[in-house]
Amino acid sequence: MSLLLQSVTDLDGHRVDVRVDGDVVVAVAPALPVRPDDDVRDLAGHLLLPAPAEPHAHLDKALTSHRAPNRTGDLAGAVTAIREIAAGFTHADLVERATRAALEYLANGTTAIRTHADVGAHSGTRHVRALLEVRDALAGLVDVQVVALASSPWTPEEAAGNARLLEEAIDLGVDLVGGAPHMWPDRAAGLQLSFDAAVRHGLPLDLHTDETLDPTAQGLLALAQRVLATGFDAGATASHCVSLGVHPLDVARATAAEVARAGVGVVALPQTNLYLQGRDVDVARPRGLTAVRTLLDAGATLGAGGDNLRDPFNPMGRADACEAASLLVTSGHLSTREAWTAVSAGARACMGLPVPAVAVGSVAEFVAIEAESLDAAVAGAGTARVVVSRGRVVASTRVLREVGGPLAAAVANS
Repeated sequence: MSLLLQSVTDLDGHRVDVRVDGDVVVAVAPALPVRPDDDVRDLAGHLLLPAPAEPHAHLDKALTSHRAPNRTGDLAGAVTAIREIAAGFTHADLVERATRAALEYLANGTTAIRTHADVGAHSGTRHVRALLEVRDALAGLVDVQVVALASSPWTPEEAAGNARLLEEAIDLGVDLVGGAPHMWPDRAAGLQLSFDAAVRHGLPLDLHTDETLDPTAQGLLALAQRVLATGFDAGATASHCVSLGVHPLDVARATAAEVARAGVGVVALPQTNLYLQGRDVDVARPRGLTAVRTLLDAGATLGAGGDNLRDPFNPMGRADACEAASLLVTSGHLSTREAWTAVSAGARACMGLPVPAVAVGSVAEFVAIEAESLDAAVAGAGTARVVVSRGRVVASTRVLREVGGPLAAAVANS
């Protein structure tokens, strides 16, 4: 059965019908005839947008803010809080929370998720095993990529142990190698551990990078230079990159140019970094956001995501790409279209996935949002949604609003 989406409005304001056969768009026209085998969906009043992807999640930590309060509110407090409760995470608990979070993302329109899984002394490879199970169980519904996140060591013994655990996680079948070099006492050693493992196993690399307002942090530049020097071509992503936002403009521009030349994707994560960063600054607090405009001007690939979902690193978050896009507009001063591109096309490019479009031959990954404009959709004004993945409707949300009483009647009649 083919899928016929009627009377949708694309990003350029064109009202069209879209037919999907299999997982590919096969026809786009102002009006298409209904065929006997069509699954017809009348989506008049809906924008048909490229489905977002979540390029940086932590499904193993999701939905734990009530269990592990962050006592200081900063990154160090979050790390401490999660390590204090990690021993109590059973396999069943990890799988249940991760699955629930992934389906929450899907209901809001996100059809692909890259999730990091803690690997280290406090977690072993338990988180990896759980998220690999979730990945396989949701295959065909949500595209889940699992990153082995090598934890930063607190002791030399932990450093050696984490290296062994990273190899074990790779053997278990993770999709990418990760790490957080900026949190290592020796940042160069942290980069080398993850980079060398990715090279040995031919896996892409996704690093937590410069998640700090320290203006001396240059992990993003070091990663780009290492990719260029080695010819690493499996794919490299740098997430956070907060320090780039406080570098002098000439320094930030030079780094962004190297990033673009190296083909390193950068993922901005406004929710978590606005929450965690700058808490020690009382006046003119920095925004805790990477230099999104500078990266775009340099031609670098910019993705964006939500990062943490109601855990010690961010007690907020609604698993909705509209939230990340909205924050890129208000805190990053991107246009609404640039922001949506970051959470959809940019995120998918960072993840090595094809980018959907309302065009013949495109992959059929869409979210239809009932809204009069892209501004309204991203702002959350239209929360009625239909999610299309692999050529079929996989989720839908309907909204029922009732407004009544004497005051409402008086306003309506005025």
